[in-house]
Amino acid sequence: MTVKNHDQVIDRREIASALLKALDRRHEVLDAIVESKDRAAAVAAVRDLLETSDFCAEAVLNLRFDRLTVTERDRIRTELEDLDATLQWLPEQRPFSTGAGVRLRPFTDSDGDTDLFRKRSAERFDDSGAPWSQDRVEQERRDGLKRIDDESAGWFVAECTTGDEPSSVGLVFGELTGNEVDVAIWVAPDARKQGYGTAALKQARSELAAYFPGTVLIIRTPA
Repeated sequence: MTVKNHDQVIDRREIASALLKALDRRHEVLDAIVESKDRAAAVAAVRDLLETSDFCAEAVLNLRFDRLTVTERDRIRTELEDLDATLQWLPEQRPFSTGAGVRLRPFTDSDGDTDLFRKRSAERFDDSGAPWSQDRVEQERRDGLKRIDDESAGWFVAECTTGDEPSSVGLVFGELTGNEVDVAIWVAPDARKQGYGTAALKQARSELAAYFPGTVLIIRTPA
């Protein structure tokens, strides 16, 4: 059995996994929390201890004491097994899908971002099936930058932060039309099937909601 809302199931699966890890290592987790200065520090400490995301670490901090029983641990373990059975792939197979080690930053007019846009545009075709010309690629880029300046678009670069220096692995395009934001994700060919698209989509939701409050996000992939 597979599901269409794969990224939402991944979120639920990662929370369940983090909760189970936290319960199995409850003494270490409690020590990390009580030694933290404030909630933000506690989230960071739990995140690093469990090697998870801030989102999942928050879920651990919100865990009620009545969830600590053997029965509750068994229930979470069963939920995790059920979620695994519905997924087309597991986070272990696409390690960046949880969002850890991935960040979004605004697209710029820099040489690096221009090269990345050109790399993406090499996979685009016009109505006749011909690849975009260099002139069209440049015009599309300039038009996009203008829409960003006009606050009718939000473009982002997805970066992997696990190396010595951040590396660009994809692009996120948010285009405002009326009360809707059309969202497209593109991942570079050498970075595909590692979870970057899922991570970028998760982060794009909050980023674009901040850019365009009160709008509806319409997701389409790839870009």
